[in-house]
Amino acid sequence: MSEQLPNLDHSLFDDAQIASRPGDHKPRILLLYGSTRERSFSRLLVEEAARLLQHLGAETRIFNPSGLPLPDDVPTEHPKVQELRDLVLWSEGQVWCSPERHGAMSAVFKAQIDWIPLALGAIRPTQGKTLAVMQVCGGSQSFNVVNQLRVLGRWMRMFTIPNQSSVPKAWTEFDEANRMKPSAYYDRVVDVMEELVKFTLLLRGHQDSLVDRYSERKETAEQLMARVNQRAL
Repeated sequence: MSEQLPNLDHSLFDDAQIASRPGDHKPRILLLYGSTRERSFSRLLVEEAARLLQHLGAETRIFNPSGLPLPDDVPTEHPKVQELRDLVLWSEGQVWCSPERHGAMSAVFKAQIDWIPLALGAIRPTQGKTLAVMQVCGGSQSFNVVNQLRVLGRWMRMFTIPNQSSVPKAWTEFDEANRMKPSAYYDRVVDVMEELVKFTLLLRGHQDSLVDRYSERKETAEQLMARVNQRAL
């Protein structure tokens, strides 16, 4: 991968520091972006992030939101909805990147999140998974979107890592080949992806205990007792 990451100083990485245990699968990271423009800078940033994640030993998949209907506008059996939900279930961690539109995340990005339920039967598709948040700006640097994405991540019961990326004047940060130019903003993206891989590996195998809640155990016990009493009638 070195020829694909010319801006990266490979000597500064300790492979053992972020490697998974022998026999473990690679960290599975899903990347979502928030624009369907032909030259979408949130997509370009996500693609750069995916290259870094692969270099760090992760397996990545990027969801293309083009063709995803508005939430509740079609049945959940729609192919794009099913594709998104299947990718969410597949992932251990996620990267969310949206452009800033009118001081907020884009409708394209929010629609993707709105198609992901908190529960699919007995499965909570996002609970306990790691999350990194990023945004691209058309003008000066802002943190409106990453702050909103953190709220969403908490609501979706995900572990949002401390680091984040906000790229101002994104149209100046990519070259004609659609690769991110060397800069402090690029270095920050490297930081975020490295941290995401580390947190994903550190939390692997511990998510169930970390998100095990007293109130939910109590609710489950009450529901079980109600079913037992119903059968006894």
